[in-house]
Amino acid sequence: MWATADETREEIVALYRRASSHADTTIEALALDDVGRVPWWGDATVTLHRVLVHVVAETQRHAGHADIVRELIDGAAGLLPRNDNLPPADEPWWRDHRQRVEQAALDAGNRGT
Repeated sequence: MWATADETREEIVALYRRASSHADTTIEALALDDVGRVPWWGDATVTLHRVLVHVVAETQRHAGHADIVRELIDGAAGLLPRNDNLPPADEPWWRDHRQRVEQAALDAGNRGT
């Protein structure tokens, strides 16, 4: 869930690869309707299908976070340099949009959500 200051990049990547390999083995071995438990989700059983949908949603969400970090680093946004896949808008519109999104995040943080 997080990296500590004393963990190397190589250790983190190796852990990711072990987890990915374990997931691949599990997905290949089980049917989508097989049930199991995710201990930190409580006592209820869940299907492999439900777990996979959850992981896809989490990956999409965190990939969006990576997009935000990238934009903050180099200003690049969108899918590709020649096809950004973004709505056509001028700089004032994007500035206002960023301010609205930032304000919504601040408001949510102030509400504790």
